[in-house]
Amino acid sequence: MHFRAQKKTAQDVSLSDYIETGTDGAALSLMDVVAEDCDLLEQVANKELAQHLRWAMDTCLTEQERQVIDLRYGLTGSMPCRQREVAQITGISRSYVSRIEKRALEKLRAALEH
Repeated sequence: MHFRAQKKTAQDVSLSDYIETGTDGAALSLMDVVAEDCDLLEQVANKELAQHLRWAMDTCLTEQERQVIDLRYGLTGSMPCRQREVAQITGISRSYVSRIEKRALEKLRAALEH
């Protein structure tokens, strides 16, 4: 009985098992390989989503709508701004910023659903 149980688990592999040693002498575990692959897939998916969003923004939005969305959500690499801050930067009222943002998000939602 004991030998049968051990035979069943002989092929089991732990994620913490080391599978090889790199040229620098550091051990590489199975978890390292699996985790990198998941991260890579997630990075590719995020990049594709960002490219699709940028395409939708460039084709569906007016220049003013693009500017408001960029500022509100920090898409140009800066920190996201509040509607009041966007209003000050663009020289329009906060309520108009709100309307522009709402209209732009509806356009983007429609474009991204297709």
